[in-house]
Amino acid sequence: MKTIKCMMDHLYWADGRILDALEESETKNKDLLKLVRHVAVAEQVWLSRLQGKGSAQYSLWEEAEDLTSIRMMFEENAKQYRDYIEGLEESELDEMIDYANQSGVPFRTSVRDILSQVLLHGQYHRGQINRTLRIESAEPVQVDYITFVRSNGA
Repeated sequence: MKTIKCMMDHLYWADGRILDALEESETKNKDLLKLVRHVAVAEQVWLSRLQGKGSAQYSLWEEAEDLTSIRMMFEENAKQYRDYIEGLEESELDEMIDYANQSGVPFRTSVRDILSQVLLHGQYHRGQINRTLRIESAEPVQVDYITFVRSNGA
């Protein structure tokens, strides 16, 4: 559990840093805002599934108006994931979760693999966001796990 908790702490940290970089860049790139919103909504989708709820109400690829609403989504995600992880026992990581994807196709996946998906999906898209910031002549932000560990003494 220690590793998963630390990696989730990295996720919250990295989400915040990428939002800060986007705000600093003052980007108006609609595709970039759509992508960062996608990351936030995907976190919500997976949490909903972990909690035994459906996820059909979430739309993964909508345009975003501004970063303020997206930041609020990430902050709520972090709070809810912290609560979920705090109540999770090591033995529950291998429990299987039955859910349907956004197209209604049924799947069965372990809690461990779902949490790994959340962690890796966000990191993948943060890399894309940083690349786009560089293309737009804005400064990308360091979101590597090792940077988090070094700066937070994790």
